Amino acid sequence: MNLLEAILLGVVEGITEFLPISSTGHLILTTKLLGIPPTEFVTSFEIAIQLGAIMAVVVLYGWALITNISLLKRVVAAFVPTAILGLTLYSFIKEELLGNVAVVVWSLIIGGFIIIIFEHYHKPKIMGYQDETITYRQAIMIGLIQSISFIPGVSRAAATIMGGLFVGLSRWSAARFSFLLAIPTMSAAVAFDLLKTGANFTSNEYTLLGVGFITAFVMAMISIRYLMRYLEHHNFSLFGIYRIIVGLIFLLFIF
Repeated sequence: MNLLEAILLGVVEGITEFLPISSTGHLILTTKLLGIPPTEFVTSFEIAIQLGAIMAVVVLYGWALITNISLLKRVVAAFVPTAILGLTLYSFIKEELLGNVAVVVWSLIIGGFIIIIFEHYHKPKIMGYQDETITYRQAIMIGLIQSISFIPGVSRAAATIMGGLFVGLSRWSAARFSFLLAIPTMSAAVAFDLLKTGANFTSNEYTLLGVGFITAFVMAMISIRYLMRYLEHHNFSLFGIYRIIVGLIFLLFIF
């Protein structure tokens, strides 16, 4: 991997992390298009630069957690099931799922149809801004549903936002809770992976990680603001269509 490739992957990560289209899936497909070999560093890079995107959430929404202890407790409650399953399945996820293009492609397509069908039947409370009190039951349910996103291509954002809508939240509250839940979820994933492999990185690889981190942070700031404005008047069906198109292109012409 070179510097330009690290920047491109950072752009992809930052744009897609909080959209329901799977950042991990897009990173895997992008590395295939760029011809980057699926080494252990590349896999760790794809995980680690997500922390750059998460820092955008800290900047934009971190104050909500500091000043709202009740909300913080709900985020922690939602994180617990993901943490337990993530620790249990870490080796299988990294060795068998991450980097598997077939899994990504089919997850994008199937997930796209699920989003479209869900949006067709779902009756939202409100399209625009609405802050809500989230119960512990709702938080834990969202955390359990988030665990499905261990499968590359499913999308953590899609799972948590759809999960939020499923348990009765408005679009705005579901999206914001998804952003906040990303902080402990992705921070833990990055920290655990770096503890496992970080000592084996070269100085050049750390430089590439830094470049990817900064790029992902900047692009995520833009992406989050776009998504919240978009949700004021739209649902997620367009993202479902996009997922299906991307999946079919790779399935029919590239994979």
